[in-house]
Parts: sequence; structure tokens; C-alpha cells
Amino acid sequence: MGIRIYIGNLPQGFNPKEFDSILKSVSDSIRFKPVLDKETKECRGFGFASTNNEDNANLIIEKLNGFEFNGSKLRVELSEKKDSSSKRNNANSNRNKKRKDFKKIVHSDAPNLEAPDPRWAGELSKLKDLLANQKTPA
Repeated sequence: MGIRIYIGNLPQGFNPKEFDSILKSVSDSIRFKPVLDKETKECRGFGFASTNNEDNANLIIEKLNGFEFNGSKLRVELSEKKDSSSKRNNANSNRNKKRKDFKKIVHSDAPNLEAPDPRWAGELSKLKDLLANQKTPA
């Protein structure tokens, strides 16, 4: 299985072939691919190198982390594996949690024991006053 290495803080307008030669000076079995902007097709300032040998990966990190390349100090470290299936599962479980926490409103003819609709509060208070002032026959 290949080992991916994150290489960040690449200078703008760098030459991938020039950078490739630096990587090849460390080890021949390294492949580098810069991450490009979709619209401009220029490097976004980082990329990933891959190798099949763990010793080569450690050597690249040791030699190139902090290495100055065209005025920028490189940041080189092992890349964390992106697991897209677990992210989808987490998104679905979060969505389901929101649904479970949501209280459904059920309409029925049963009397509502909660507070009355505030839009009718003025009318209700008038009705209460009328009822309270009524005299009941003895």
C-alpha cells in the first residue's frame, strides 16, 4: 500500500518539474502531484507525494520539512487518509439525530392545554371580563 505525504506551503508559480528533481534527489521512487485550482489550473500551494516505502517517506519528511524552496519553507508530513464513506455515514447519522430531536406537531380535535394563541389574547381577555361580570340567576 502506498504512503501519502502532504507537502504544503509551496510558492506560487512554482515549477513542478524543478520540485520533482528535488524529490528525486532524496529518492527515486517518489511521485508528486500538486493540487490545482479548477479555474486557473495553478497550484493551490500544496500537493501530495506518494511512495511505497516507509523509510523513503520518513526520509522525505526529515529532509524536506522546513526546507526553503523558492522563498517558502515547506511543510512536509504524513497525510491523513481521507475516508469518504465514514464522512457520509456521520452526515447521515447527524441528519437522523436532528430528525429524532425534532418534535412533530400533530393536529387533532383534542383540547389544547397550552397557552392560547397570542393573536387572540385581547379578544379572550374581553370575553373573560364579560363572563366574570355576568350575574348568575339564584
